[in-house]
Amino acid sequence: MTSSVDDYIAQSTQWPDELRAVRPVLLRSGLAEEFKWRKPCYSHEGRNVVILQEMKPFLALMFFEGVRLRDPDGLLELQGPNSQSAMRLCIRSVDDVTRLTSAIEAFVAQAIALPKSGPDAAAAPKAGWTPVDALQERLDADPAFRNAFTALTPGRQREYHLHISSAKQLDTRRARVEKLAPQILAGKGMRDR
Repeated sequence: MTSSVDDYIAQSTQWPDELRAVRPVLLRSGLAEEFKWRKPCYSHEGRNVVILQEMKPFLALMFFEGVRLRDPDGLLELQGPNSQSAMRLCIRSVDDVTRLTSAIEAFVAQAIALPKSGPDAAAAPKAGWTPVDALQERLDADPAFRNAFTALTPGRQREYHLHISSAKQLDTRRARVEKLAPQILAGKGMRDR
């Protein structure tokens, strides 16, 4: 198992040259380098800023609070349809790193400044969602369940909703609601014990 960023890059078969090219850009921007979640991760004063993720079609620089970054050239893209705050910059060549160095430095500088901007900073936009049919049925029929569900953090509500709504059949969605109801009524998230 890989234990450091150097080892990770040495073992990379997909994007080793791009990793070597982008690493100094991140380090000279004042970020601390760590190896977290089996990937090179860069932080500032203990706050995660960007993580490098090797995908088949590209090397992603995933900015943890990317939706809060100014991106006048539209270089950042959402990680996926359920992404709330992370956005990525896709690198496909060493030339991309060279061409995008100033943009990477600007994104890093903005990300470092975000925590310093204080509680009045504009919050990341949240994607609105409507409870899926089976969840809505239970919310409408059971006031205790509705109160417990609405008392959960938005992230926990969303995680339950994504799990329930991923079932294709209504009966399966209803079964998931019933199975998860005791945990919701206890005020716990899906992964809480």
